[in-house]
Amino acid sequence: MPIWGDRLLAAGSAPVTVPRDPARDAARDELLKADYHKNDPTVLERVVGWIWDHIDRAMGSISGDGTDGTTGLVLFLVVAVVIGAALWWRLGPPKRAARTVLGVYGTEGPRSADRYRAEAAGHAAAGRWSEAVREQMRALVRALEERTLLDARPGRTADEAAAEAGRALPEHAAALAAAARTFDDVAYGERTADQAAYQLLLDLDRTLERTRPVLAHASAAAAAPAPTTGGAA
Repeated sequence: MPIWGDRLLAAGSAPVTVPRDPARDAARDELLKADYHKNDPTVLERVVGWIWDHIDRAMGSISGDGTDGTTGLVLFLVVAVVIGAALWWRLGPPKRAARTVLGVYGTEGPRSADRYRAEAAGHAAAGRWSEAVREQMRALVRALEERTLLDARPGRTADEAAAEAGRALPEHAAALAAAARTFDDVAYGERTADQAAYQLLLDLDRTLERTRPVLAHASAAAAAPAPTTGGAA
């Protein structure tokens, strides 16, 4: 009877050798990457240790009770999915904490919209598109704060700013959400930007400058049914 982790039975019943220790070590290394435990390494190391203790016990019981390789593989995959879901729920996507704590303006705090625009234009002129995208998004959000369409709130993320601004400027809500996603991809997702991404943000910023907000009482009045008048009999 093959031992799970050492041999698996292929579809044609031929044994396939799969070393258990290298696979286990690779999975352990993945779980201990810095992105997963930079927030609270002490707690996470304890969690990872607890998980691996239970996996080792499960491996021992599978090896000793005659469970075939296919069943063992299924059990391992189930455990892997549970571990991944638990880590995602506990820590979220990598860099989520930095995005939440720093907000759209980063560590330096807000400056004027015109200054952000000038810095974005300077980066664009030099072909530094990722930097241009970051500064142009900050200019866009700061301009909305200066117009009091957004309250000035430390730590606000680009997603939050886009959602709040979209309520005051509903016809541009989708464009604002797309701009926030572009900013997050570049600032936190380590993706590179191009001229087209910068130009979209620049055009949106200019468009929003010419757009008047939809006031809450005006939209409520528009949604209310028109009063009916009765004629004389």
